[in-house]
Amino acid sequence: MRKLRVFEEAWPLHTPFVIARGSRSEAKVVVVELEQDGVKGVGECTPYPRYGESIASVMAQVMAIGEQLERGITREQLGHLLPAGAARNAVDCALWSLETALSGSDVVTQLGVTLPDTVTTAQTVVIGTPEQMAASASALFASGARLLKVKLDNHFICERMVAIREAAPEATLIVDANESWRGDGLAARCQLLADLNVAMLEQPLPVGEDEALDNFIHPLPICADESCHTREDLPVLRGRYDMVNIKLDKTGGLTEALALAAEAKAQGFALMLGCMLCTSRAIAAALPLATQVRFADLDGPTWLAADAQPALHFTCGELHL
Repeated sequence: MRKLRVFEEAWPLHTPFVIARGSRSEAKVVVVELEQDGVKGVGECTPYPRYGESIASVMAQVMAIGEQLERGITREQLGHLLPAGAARNAVDCALWSLETALSGSDVVTQLGVTLPDTVTTAQTVVIGTPEQMAASASALFASGARLLKVKLDNHFICERMVAIREAAPEATLIVDANESWRGDGLAARCQLLADLNVAMLEQPLPVGEDEALDNFIHPLPICADESCHTREDLPVLRGRYDMVNIKLDKTGGLTEALALAAEAKAQGFALMLGCMLCTSRAIAAALPLATQVRFADLDGPTWLAADAQPALHFTCGELHL
């Protein structure tokens, strides 16, 4: 018999995190712990209001299947009980953690994955004035970050991007618009980014308006984030997106994330591995995918004033394993 524990945590950020949807000053997460035979498995998720999630709704979803969890349901059975999303992610990762701990192993070893000593991760440049964003990019590059993820909204795109490129001419830049653009002028904006040697553009358009991506040849790769949660989304993305961003909070855990990665690669998509604002627990759960992706964006814990223990070891732009 297992014992289930579900609780919330709030982790203050050291700097406000500003994107097109607004500003955040703390990371609010839900933690699921499953204990069996004196061994504990843990999973973490970040409920996301964009997907209709809250701390309360996610905890209610988990508690609704609490009896089944304590009786010993499997990850396969979980997929039929909860929809893809944050709640299923926390439970799925707790089940992976528990299963492997009971066998005296860990998830990476069980999956046969060999992780590198160091994973290059994007460091995020949040929205501000062109001067503020340029200063941030310059400081991050000087501190060792070589991959910068630039958050944009629908304003001052040229001014911000030109200033950033001038401030960090050797950095690899990826841009995330978080659904804030529209189809009008999209081709010209993409060309501007390509001319500035931007390596990838993430989710420029709102979900449901992706058809505008059909109408021009992409001068740089375009990545689906909010438009791609699970394998079921892939058919409508073909021909519109070149890459998909896999996040465990969207897929509903590592089980579906691994399946999505395999299917996306088989259909010709490149992969990105992303995260929400989270602790090291959530990043550790996603690491089995790190060797498969073109870009890793795993800097969530680096925004925290303090991290969950045991914390992963980050330096600016790098995760040391």
